[in-house]
Amino acid sequence: MSASASLPFLATARSSRRHALPGFNLSLGLTLAWLGLIVLVPLAALAIKPWEIGVGGVLAVLTDARVLAAFRLSFGAALLAALVSVPVGLLIAWTVTRYRFPGRRLLDALVDLPFALPTAVAGLALTALFAPNGWLGAPLAEWFGWRVAFTPAGVVVALVFVALPFLVRTVEPVLRDLPLDAEEAAATLGATRLQTIRRVVLPALLPAVITGFGLGFARAVGEYGSIIFIAGNMPMVSEIAPLLIVVKLEQFDYAGAAGIGLAMLLLSFVILLALNLWQRRLRRGRA
Repeated sequence: MSASASLPFLATARSSRRHALPGFNLSLGLTLAWLGLIVLVPLAALAIKPWEIGVGGVLAVLTDARVLAAFRLSFGAALLAALVSVPVGLLIAWTVTRYRFPGRRLLDALVDLPFALPTAVAGLALTALFAPNGWLGAPLAEWFGWRVAFTPAGVVVALVFVALPFLVRTVEPVLRDLPLDAEEAAATLGATRLQTIRRVVLPALLPAVITGFGLGFARAVGEYGSIIFIAGNMPMVSEIAPLLIVVKLEQFDYAGAAGIGLAMLLLSFVILLALNLWQRRLRRGRA
């Protein structure tokens, strides 16, 4: 075949490779346009709106004592809830994955309950349980003097409820696919079960744990529905930042509400970025 005769064949081959996915350019354009409308445009509005009151006004809003107290509660409770979810989530994921017992499927299904349950319903249920006259609140108050509902402790309890499934569902598939060869080799070499878990299992699970921790924290820091009933919403005590945004909106202080929302967005982004960098460093170290 001559060179001139092969040119149409090459052009056809290149054209077929170029258009392997018909309509790709149109689909990509529509996807980016839709993403811009539902994500980028609202974020741009959130970033622009606070500056209507000037830099001084934004600083006055963010340095207000009530706002700072709400930030401390929202981010502190979210971090604490994510930390509590780590050992509890690991225990649940390990139990569901490694053991067979009656009720295992029920336990596995209950893990997903916070995903399906409306947050307001979850808040009402938790308030009924941990109220001073509730099934759990009354014994805790009588035997230990602990008051959960209508205190910052109630906020942590509600956030653990919504953050725990993210840790379990992130770790569970990794734990399920983890080969048993390393654990058996460690046991053969004389390692105890605790040493095997600490030196073999946990290092392999650490990237997934960090991911689940980040997802749980991100979900908890913006939680609203399950908290407003059990928190009590006392300013400077048990008032969360999302509730303060709603209060600002009801007062028609749109710039102040946007300023609080923008600050929450930036703080959450910095924390999640640090977690992602830590996770990437761990994966490079293992590679």
